[in-house]
Amino acid sequence: MGPVNAAKAYAQIGVETGVHAADPVKLVLMLYDGALLAISDAQRHMAEGGIAAKGQAVSRAISIIDGGLRVSLDTSRGGAIAVQLHELYDYMGRRLLLASLRNDPAGFAEVAGLLRELRGAWAELAANKPGLVAAAPSSATTYAKAVAA
Repeated sequence: MGPVNAAKAYAQIGVETGVHAADPVKLVLMLYDGALLAISDAQRHMAEGGIAAKGQAVSRAISIIDGGLRVSLDTSRGGAIAVQLHELYDYMGRRLLLASLRNDPAGFAEVAGLLRELRGAWAELAANKPGLVAAAPSSATTYAKAVAA
């Protein structure tokens, strides 16, 4: 096993350990971090002209947003905020797709900014309400564990 593969394996084990040990709020933060990392990768690949790698990174970001963040919302019980977040996540996915198709750095930056703002709100919630574990839906936990596996 070469050093690059060893580093990837070590990083994967770290992610898996973090997912299995984290509370639901921490898992939501990990989903935001994963989406932001994927967008950063897409921006880098776009700048380098790596079309296939850019597409893979954008797909990963959209998957995290749609399959982790958006799907975890309970719009029937979450009220107006859940409905608005659902629509915002849907917009983010469409915006990333268009940004990728058009090689539009502003689209990537816009979605990354929105994700950072939402992540900051979750981080503040976690810091101010450390015992608040039930706020993050179990489907986010299930998705994060599946992504890490």
